[in-house]
Amino acid sequence: MLDKIVIANRGEIALRILRACRELGIKTVAVFSTADRDLKHVRLADEALCIGPPASADSYLNMPAIISAAEVTDAVAIHPGYGFLAENADFAERVEKSGFIFIGPRAETIRLMGDKVSAKQAMQKAGVPTVPGSEGAITDNAKQTVASARKIGYPVIIKASGGGGGHGMRVVHSEAALMSAINMTKAEAKAAFGNDAVYMEKFLERPRHIEFQVLADGQGNAVHLGERDCSMQRRHQKIIEEAPAPGISEKQRRTMGERVAEACEDIGYRGAGTFEFLYQDGQFFFIEMNTRVQVEHPITELVTGIDIVKWQLMIAAGKPFTLKQKDIQIKGHAFECRINAEDPHKFTPSPGLITRWHAPGGPGIRVDSHAYSGYTVPPYYDSLIGKIIAYGDDRASALARMRTALMETVVEGINTNIPLHQELFSDSAFIAGGTNIHYLEKKLGL
Repeated sequence: MLDKIVIANRGEIALRILRACRELGIKTVAVFSTADRDLKHVRLADEALCIGPPASADSYLNMPAIISAAEVTDAVAIHPGYGFLAENADFAERVEKSGFIFIGPRAETIRLMGDKVSAKQAMQKAGVPTVPGSEGAITDNAKQTVASARKIGYPVIIKASGGGGGHGMRVVHSEAALMSAINMTKAEAKAAFGNDAVYMEKFLERPRHIEFQVLADGQGNAVHLGERDCSMQRRHQKIIEEAPAPGISEKQRRTMGERVAEACEDIGYRGAGTFEFLYQDGQFFFIEMNTRVQVEHPITELVTGIDIVKWQLMIAAGKPFTLKQKDIQIKGHAFECRINAEDPHKFTPSPGLITRWHAPGGPGIRVDSHAYSGYTVPPYYDSLIGKIIAYGDDRASALARMRTALMETVVEGINTNIPLHQELFSDSAFIAGGTNIHYLEKKLGL
């Protein structure tokens, strides 16, 4: 097993990685910015090193500082968590070239799947269904582009090839607006991602967001751990996730799961990953792959009994991949609520001192959070302060347990989005299951 690793992240995912390391007997090194001295995992790690000031560019995105931390502490590997450098192929490459293990896919795999155009082409080659769209990136040939849009059929969506997180997208409803939308998206993509390549897809008007979790050893062995429904979104940002997805049959799960597992084998994938799909009228359409652990991984862990983070570590250590598809069973149902430090109605960030923190408990309740009474939420990073996960024998039981957990949760001193979660868990359409990705924004009047 790995002797010592650097946890190159912060917040709840850093604490989650630390806990997995403790179970496996791996020593940990926490790296932190000056704003994060009081993070829980920093206090609990075997060693901790400050790598810079609060700004992410000077700390959590500072590749030389993170690699230096591994060097001076004699660590053997680096776990990037999610966000920050987790899907940065250059970072993965620099880690490996510096003599350390990158706990994630190979750099070339991250590059392949990080570019939406090459990822879509790789999935088409692997037999995974994709959204009808342009063949590769949009060229400067306006006549060809207009013809392509007509063939696809309006509305279409223009997407940045190097984009992600809901950024670099524009929906076009008419031919008259097409070229100006493309030019604006290209300019935004260049500024945000350093890459102005964009592509075009059919805009599905009422899809759900369904994703499949995979684990692979990079040696041609891969399994899927079923699907999650992540359709409850605001501005392409997930708020609530559940597993399994309502209305997905065992046959659909098996068919699509086998395809994504085979795709992992085709591209030589290593570690944990997620294939994201739009699902409409009984059909799946691939949109992207996340080459890292997901925020919502706990719900899959609860319905499968598989510890995804421990498997990331064991795969990186070269341990035998003993998982077999026939042994993986989906049992029960789980929900995850992302608890953000923000106004529940205006969604403006709400950093500051948490004067009182009381986490819920009881059967089937799990809380992944770095927050505690007396902790100050800094204004520099994502507003996520924790996740409440509820598991039950069936969906109705999990819903009831989550409602109770949300009522029990106490966070004082700052605003959180808990009132929004409480409203949604009493919403008749959500309770029925199967709401599409536009439902929440329409409900909120956005």
